[in-house]
Amino acid sequence: MAETSSVTDGIHYHQHDVLIIGGGGAGMRAAIEAAPKASTAVITKLYPTRSHTGAAQGGMAAALANVEEDSNEWHTYDTVKGGDYLTDQDSAEILTREAIDAVYDLENMGLPFNRTPDGKIDQRRFGGHTRDHGKAPVRRACYAADRTGHMILQTLYQNCVKHGVEFFNEFYALDLVMTETPLGKRVAGVVAYELATGEIHVFQGKAVIFATGGFGKIYKTTSNAHTLTGDGVGIIWRKGLPLEDMEFYQFHPTGLAGLGILLTEGARGEGAILRNASGERFMERYAPTIKDLAPRDIVARSMVQEVLDGRGAGPNKDYVYLDCTHLGAEVLETKLPDITEFARTYLGVDPVVERVPVYPTAHYAMGGIPTNNDAEVLSDNETVIPGLYAAGECACVSVHGANRLGTNSLLDINVFGKRAGNNAVEYARTADFVDLPTDAADGVVKMLAQMREGTGTESVAEIRKALQETMDRNAQVFRTEETLQTALADIAKLRSRYPNVRIHDRGRRFNTDLLEAVELGFLLDLAEVVVVSAINRKESRGAHMRDDYPTRDDVNYMQHTMAYRTAAETGASQGIRLDWKPVRVTHYQPTERKY
Repeated sequence: MAETSSVTDGIHYHQHDVLIIGGGGAGMRAAIEAAPKASTAVITKLYPTRSHTGAAQGGMAAALANVEEDSNEWHTYDTVKGGDYLTDQDSAEILTREAIDAVYDLENMGLPFNRTPDGKIDQRRFGGHTRDHGKAPVRRACYAADRTGHMILQTLYQNCVKHGVEFFNEFYALDLVMTETPLGKRVAGVVAYELATGEIHVFQGKAVIFATGGFGKIYKTTSNAHTLTGDGVGIIWRKGLPLEDMEFYQFHPTGLAGLGILLTEGARGEGAILRNASGERFMERYAPTIKDLAPRDIVARSMVQEVLDGRGAGPNKDYVYLDCTHLGAEVLETKLPDITEFARTYLGVDPVVERVPVYPTAHYAMGGIPTNNDAEVLSDNETVIPGLYAAGECACVSVHGANRLGTNSLLDINVFGKRAGNNAVEYARTADFVDLPTDAADGVVKMLAQMREGTGTESVAEIRKALQETMDRNAQVFRTEETLQTALADIAKLRSRYPNVRIHDRGRRFNTDLLEAVELGFLLDLAEVVVVSAINRKESRGAHMRDDYPTRDDVNYMQHTMAYRTAAETGASQGIRLDWKPVRVTHYQPTERKY
């Protein structure tokens, strides 16, 4: 197994067979597969157990049938229907078929799932998951209280340590090194910035896996941590590779009103009810069969509609309530302890005796780096880039289509993280290292020097705030041509200001000013791709709701959006070319989506 390191002209060089960018759930699941068979390095902006997987609360879906009848075929149906039929159905079949082993893998690694009285993994209801093709809710979500993601993250990290994975913690990957060979483009390595020292590191690898999470910080009101700035997706975009289905961004229904801090769907799985200002259980009107457990896009739109129609609560009538009071203190304190504490801490509301103010919050990117079912990154609809892989939220397989079902994200990172790790190792076994160009680090060195030494007058914080506010106003749950064009114009102005940003910290060690300036560049890039893709899709499907095109149009838009960066770029905007990719339909034909 190859593993070397050296320093030349102040640049640190490392060599590993497999490089994994991102130390969250998908990255560590990949590392557990790769490390026993090949020299493996995980390059992560955060200490692994601080990754955002730890914020996932409610559960991980798998048709174990531990508490009632279930099947992975029903799970596939729910995933396809929940994704408003934009889901690639062969991918969904893989996800649900391998879900059962994915859960048992974690159990065998030591994850402390909640248990039934007879010792089996307990399961709860979750939005959009049904029995017998939509007839009633089903208990499919395997959970560890409302800390499931946290437990997964801790368990995976412990097993990475067991397998000797080498972590490069607080190393910020900023560039993917690719070179032209007689066989076409090949992956050569990655360039990263070490936060503790300000030094540049070049990692040479045979295979590279991107597992860098989402980009929720393009929005102001979001459940995402400050670190979720789309770095990996942005790197891929800047290399001239496409992004898929970027217009589909999920808004989780139950964020704490005004804050966006997440309250798990597991609360509704345990029986919590959404109510408007008059106390009406309004989801009975929008989804009469499964009510509060409809898919997230439907629930989020219903909540916003209640507010728009004047039935919102509070002084400004701008939120609704999550009512947990009938569940009782024991359920809340044992099965939902974190969200109970969140409501008490951040809003001063006790869910045991009071209704909690909630409103949709930007939560999850269905789109991202296009991959096939083996987690291989694509340079167009079909062409694989040898040695390059992606998994988790940064990737688009597409198992989530236009709207991800709750609990399928923790499932996704485990199923496709495992696939990415295994396939990267198989590739690395026979592949040779691609020679690094002598100037591999030059682009990153130049970019950081310009930012550190710049004399501009623009504020990173002000540009970021303006970006997030226009995205909240104009590209959120409901969209129109007019609002999207407003967002696009605003982004163009902000992009023209970005080259003139000035950072105050000129030092090298833990320079968070510099870090945030770099992150802002990725956010601006990705926000523009989201908006341009949304303008182009003139229909309503899943999380993409166009008030000016309120119906789903299967004739013209039953296909994935593929966005390509072109050479036509100015300081104010980037050239974006849009194309389409067919949805893979294996069994379920699109029908009207009723719940």
